[in-house]
Amino acid sequence: MEQSISQTDFFCPNKYCSDHGRRGLGNISVQNRYGKNHKRLLRCKTCDGKFSERRLTFFYRMHTKEAKIKEVIEYLLEGMSYREAANAAKIDKDTVQRIWKKFLDYCEESMNDLLEDFNIKLEDLITHLYNRTTRKSRYGLAYKMMTEGKTE
Repeated sequence: MEQSISQTDFFCPNKYCSDHGRRGLGNISVQNRYGKNHKRLLRCKTCDGKFSERRLTFFYRMHTKEAKIKEVIEYLLEGMSYREAANAAKIDKDTVQRIWKKFLDYCEESMNDLLEDFNIKLEDLITHLYNRTTRKSRYGLAYKMMTEGKTE
């Protein structure tokens, strides 16, 4: 039943496996499919560990379809309340709250990992981004004033 998949797509998430985190070794194969969306159950040939294709992703252990999750996040980012987003997406309000909480946790974890990798403090990053946006808006305003002045 095992099928070969792209060697660069996945790696073994088992921390105790000798091939943990290493892609392209050919040690990952499709063991089976499961669930109503037929997600792949993968197997590491090195440690014989089994794991979902969604493992180590934002969508891991979420039963809502990915498109619906993305839709809910977009609604909330636009400023809708939980109830409004739930009505628009036609799902339960509690599900919307769970999606949003997991999204925020995932963003925070990802940002912390990124900042550690680049050895940057969050305050320095915020200051840098603020300076870039204010500089752009000032230049945009100056350009707009110059072009409006020329047309008169």
